[in-house]
Amino acid sequence: MLTAAVTDAAVQPARAPTADPVVFYGLFGLLLFGPLAFGAVEPWSIFVLEAGAALLLLLWTARQAASGELSVTGNLLFAPVVVFALLIGLQLVTGRTAYRYESFSSALLYCAYGMVCFLVVQVLRRTSHVRTITVMFSVYGFLLASFALLQSMSSTSRLYWLRTPRMGGWIYGPYVNHNHYAGLMEMLLPIPLVFSLTRGARGPRKIMAGIAAALMAGTIFLSGSRGGMLAFVVQMGVLAVVVVWEQKSRKTTLALATFLVIGVGLVLWLGGSELAKRLATIHADTKTELSGGTRLDIDRDALRMFAHKPILGWGLGTFPDVYPQFRSFHTNFFINEAHNDYLQLLVEMGGLGGGAMLWLLWAVYRNGIRKLKNWPEDTNGAVALAALLGVTGILVHSLVDFNLQIPANAALFYVLCTVAAMESRFGKSRRKPVRRFSVMGEISNPDGVSEDGLSEGRPAENQVERRERF
Repeated sequence: MLTAAVTDAAVQPARAPTADPVVFYGLFGLLLFGPLAFGAVEPWSIFVLEAGAALLLLLWTARQAASGELSVTGNLLFAPVVVFALLIGLQLVTGRTAYRYESFSSALLYCAYGMVCFLVVQVLRRTSHVRTITVMFSVYGFLLASFALLQSMSSTSRLYWLRTPRMGGWIYGPYVNHNHYAGLMEMLLPIPLVFSLTRGARGPRKIMAGIAAALMAGTIFLSGSRGGMLAFVVQMGVLAVVVVWEQKSRKTTLALATFLVIGVGLVLWLGGSELAKRLATIHADTKTELSGGTRLDIDRDALRMFAHKPILGWGLGTFPDVYPQFRSFHTNFFINEAHNDYLQLLVEMGGLGGGAMLWLLWAVYRNGIRKLKNWPEDTNGAVALAALLGVTGILVHSLVDFNLQIPANAALFYVLCTVAAMESRFGKSRRKPVRRFSVMGEISNPDGVSEDGLSEGRPAENQVERRERF
C-alpha cells in the first residue's frame, strides 16, 4: 500500500533564478533592524540603513557580473520613482530648496528606499521566498508586540528599560512615539492574518498565525494611538469586503470573525479600562481640533506654505526649517513635522511631487487589486492582499500623523507598495488529495489530479512532492 499524504504543492509558474541568500536575508534583515533602532531616526541608524542598502546593491551587482549575465526585472513603480528622483535632483541642481544640505541628506535616504525596493523586486522570486518572509515577519511582529506589551505593563518611561528619551515622548515598544509603533503594526499584522485565512495554513500554523496577528492588533489599541485604531478599523473593513463579497467563503469569514473576537477579548483583558479612557477623549479632542487645535492650525499653515511654492515646493526635508515663517500660533515646542504626510509632501515637493506620488499609488492599487481573485489559493493574490492592507493602513494614519517621516516605517511602506505592484510570479498552494494505490493498480483520483499532485496536463518539472511509504 502506498499513500501520498495530504500536502501543499507549490507550483512555480516559471523556473526563476536562484537569489543570493546573503542579499535576500541581508535585505529583509535591514528592514527588521530599523524598528529595533528606535525607528532608525538617529544619524547612526540612518547611516546603517543607507550604507546597508548600498552594500547589498553592490553585492548583488557583483554577483550578477560574476555570473556573466545581468538580469534586471522591472516593476510598474520604477517610472514614478524615477520621476520623483528627477524632481529632487532638479531642486538640488537649480537651488530650489530652502536648505540644500537638508534636501541632500533626505535625498540620500530616499536613495536607500529606492535601492531596497529595487532589490526586493530582484530577489523575491520564488514561492519558498514568500514562505520564508511570512514566517520571518510573523515571528518578528509577535515578539515585538510581546516586548511592547511587557514594557508597557512595567510602567517604564525608558526605551528597552535603559534609555530615557531626551525630548520626552509617549514611548511604546522601541518607539518614542506610540503612533509610530501603531504604524509599524498596521503594516506587519496583515502578513500573519492573511496567511491564516489562506488554504495553505492548516492546523497549528493557522492557529499560531492568528494568535500572532491578534496580539499585534491588540497592541495597536493598547498603545493608545487613535490614528492607529482608525487605520486598523479601515483595514478590517477592507478585508471584510474582500472576504465576504469577493470570496464568499464561510470558513474564511468565520476565521476572520474569530480573529476579531480574540483580538477584542485580548484588549479588554489586558487594558480595557485604559482603552476606554483613551477612547473617551476622542470626542473632546475632536471638538478642540475643530475649534482651533494645534494639528488643524499646522494643516492651515502648511496649505499657505504650499500656496507660496506650488510647483516644486520648498525642498525635500525642509519643512521644519521653513515652517517657523508661517506658524500662526504661539508655542514653546519645535514643530518638526506637519502631522499630515500628504500636506508635508506638497509643501516639500510641490504639486509635481504630489502628482508623482499619486501615480505611484495608482499603480500600486491597480496592479494589486488585479491579483486578488482567488487569493486564498493563489500566493500572488495573498501577497498582494497583505501588502495592500498594510499600505492602506498607513495611508489612513498619514492623514493625522507622520509615519512616512520615520525611516523604518517609510522603508517598509515602500517595500509593501513594491510587492503589491509586482507582476504575478509565485505558484499556487494546492492541497493534494489522499491517494491510495491498491495491489491491482486501481487508483482513487476523484479530483482529476495526477500522481505528482498537479492537474492533468500540467508539466511535472515544477512540482514539489512529498510521499510516505508504509
